[in-house]
Amino acid sequence: MVALIEPLSARVRLRQWRESDLPDFAALNADAQVMAHFPQLLSRVQSDALAQRNRDFIAEHGWGFWAAEHRASGRFMGFVGLNRPGVALPFSPCVEIGWRLSADFWGQGLATEAARAALAVGFEQLHLPEIVSFTALSNRRSSAVMQRLGMRADTAGFEHPAVPPGHALRPHCLYRLQRDRWASTR
Repeated sequence: MVALIEPLSARVRLRQWRESDLPDFAALNADAQVMAHFPQLLSRVQSDALAQRNRDFIAEHGWGFWAAEHRASGRFMGFVGLNRPGVALPFSPCVEIGWRLSADFWGQGLATEAARAALAVGFEQLHLPEIVSFTALSNRRSSAVMQRLGMRADTAGFEHPAVPPGHALRPHCLYRLQRDRWASTR
């Protein structure tokens, strides 16, 4: 078993997943507001399977999409972290940074703060040369987080292969951050 990495953040604890996270994660994945930029809401079975994949990836690699816990309240918030996409993308192979938080935690800078901690793991501990992030073109909130992280938009967006052709969410924007740029802005 690989040693678990837990990024450091003042207001968010990023950690391995627990069984007790599953009901809150299922509610988050069934929330139309949270999932507005995804092709569909997730059922409880789909949500539990996603949490298990995240847990298994972390157990194997020590890092991944960590469960995000609000330190002050102890509440499960969603996830933040690093991942190797499971679908071949036009810019694969890559490591992405991503997040999905309950709407209760939006607008407080928590996604940005936790993502910065995840970037530190990616660049300082994993020594990745680059980390990418992507989202549907309509997801302005996530694009704003990417910009606050110092990521730069790649001028060529892409069609996400896991989203059906013709679907409004298929066109995606891509952001990139190289380790040397990240280091120079810290």
